[in-house]
Amino acid sequence: MRHVVRTVVYVIDMADTEHVARSHSEAFDAVRPASTLVQVSALTPTSARVEIEVVAIISA
Repeated sequence: MRHVVRTVVYVIDMADTEHVARSHSEAFDAVRPASTLVQVSALTPTSARVEIEVVAIISA
């Protein structure tokens, strides 16, 4: 997690924003990556309500 520099969170219902933000904060609080929240009409699998994309930088 310490290598994560950016997250993009996709939600199908903006009503979930509070729960998603709380979970995101718990997971990334020490790192504080740049973050974007996007509402989408559907995710795969169709039962998913949230998807989180992360970008991490790990130097070799």
